[in-house]
Amino acid sequence: MRRLLTVLAAGVPLAAAVYLPTASADTGSSASASAPLKCSSVPVKAPAGTRVESVTAVSRPGGTVKGTGVLGGSVDNVPSYCEVTVTLTHPGQGDHAKVRTWLPEKAGWSGRFQAFGGAAWAAGDNNPGLANAVKQGYAAATTDAGVGDAIDSSWALNSKGKVNTALLKNFADRSQHETAIVGKAVVDAIYGKAPSYSYFNGCSTGGRQGYVEAQRHPDDYDGILANSPAINWDDYVPATLWPQVVMNEEKTRPTDCEFTAFNQAALRACDTLDGAKDGLISDATRCDFDPRRLIGTKVECEGKTDTITAADANVVRKIWDGPRTTSGKKLWYGLPIGADFKGLAGATSFQVPDDWTKKWVAKQPDLDTTKLTYEQFTKLFKKSQAEYDRVIGSDDPDLSAFRKSGGKLLTYHGQSDQYIPTAGTVDYRERVEHRLGGSHRVDDFYRLFVVPGLVHCGLAGQGNDLTALTKWVEQGKAPQTLPATLTNASGQQLDRDLCRYPLVSRYNGHGDIADADSFRCVSPHRH
Repeated sequence: MRRLLTVLAAGVPLAAAVYLPTASADTGSSASASAPLKCSSVPVKAPAGTRVESVTAVSRPGGTVKGTGVLGGSVDNVPSYCEVTVTLTHPGQGDHAKVRTWLPEKAGWSGRFQAFGGAAWAAGDNNPGLANAVKQGYAAATTDAGVGDAIDSSWALNSKGKVNTALLKNFADRSQHETAIVGKAVVDAIYGKAPSYSYFNGCSTGGRQGYVEAQRHPDDYDGILANSPAINWDDYVPATLWPQVVMNEEKTRPTDCEFTAFNQAALRACDTLDGAKDGLISDATRCDFDPRRLIGTKVECEGKTDTITAADANVVRKIWDGPRTTSGKKLWYGLPIGADFKGLAGATSFQVPDDWTKKWVAKQPDLDTTKLTYEQFTKLFKKSQAEYDRVIGSDDPDLSAFRKSGGKLLTYHGQSDQYIPTAGTVDYRERVEHRLGGSHRVDDFYRLFVVPGLVHCGLAGQGNDLTALTKWVEQGKAPQTLPATLTNASGQQLDRDLCRYPLVSRYNGHGDIADADSFRCVSPHRH
């Protein structure tokens, strides 16, 4: 969901080939710099189970590239490139999925390939990701999976009110795999050589797609960057309706100012757990602030004075705790302490869980998800699990084939993610450890960085994660830390070396709190 969230808040292995021989995959661009790029339509053999409907090639002058749809955005100083579009269909299923591959001039190609995931209901990139990749010397690809823009879920149900299973399968899995096959085949056809290294890059929906690639198609990529991942889809997506359910059932809707007061109080209580008053909660799992401590507190809001009630505190406690059945059994994780309430506890339901629950689960497009009872929510939550875990759950902990392939998986997830509970990603990592023999064995190919105070996809644009991943893949240098610039509750920018899970950040006891050297990574039990 990457940039979308800022906007909203204000199966079967396939095979493909081109009808050209594959050249050796040496690193760098020197071998391909001697001749100009010939941008032309290339014959592409359809991946198994698909038919190629068309192949087009257009030379693009570069310059300023603008993003399409609600996400928008733009990238300047993009070099000229060739855009090859391959349209696929799965015979008899009525879908039309476009795979777009952008190829920089031969002299500007690094020999690397990078594919991009999507955001919310968009399956792929809306141009800025591709443009930045071309600037960095990558050949880049993405797919629309035959679906629409980031906030367009109109494809969910067909004219008979039934789930469009073909498009859901495209969105869930197969279109990303087909992009890896087709995109690399186009690269081979245009440049006359295969990519030296192949990478996947995604956050949120794109993060989920990256995990699916590792789980189901372990040979597609050498390195996968999958941040703030929307894995555990059938669980976490309906779970993010929980704040609306709580406020409806408890007949209490705290104001934005009151919600902010609870987060500010939690920060005051837990800020110094890392040894420094730096405006960040460095280990949210240790923050045991009880919202009932604010009962009776006066809150100034838009010229009025509100008093926090026991009912307000109860709502916050339940939202932080996460969804439970009417008998008290925990279903999933709640909003992390410190995360902004507005995304999920606003006047209306957040669009992604609202769409998912109404259209795919209940199959009632007119359902008002702000009026769900605890009992109705529990039934819908379990229905989501029963019907869609194997389709789009994206939570298989068996990464043994990806490990065997030599692939590397790198993820960051913010502890203040306001849309996807961070604990779900931690839970997945721990299940992988249990399956594959412990943290040390998993660290060899999969590293997770849980980031203090960070919002959803909050490091987008910094680029240190991709740099770390390429060094890991190409030089064997596994990232011990990730350099990042964080913004604390006061708006101050702080440099940090992010700690790989399960390590946490601890102040040295001296030095500037804005300086990364003032902190070290320690085991949680020493914290």
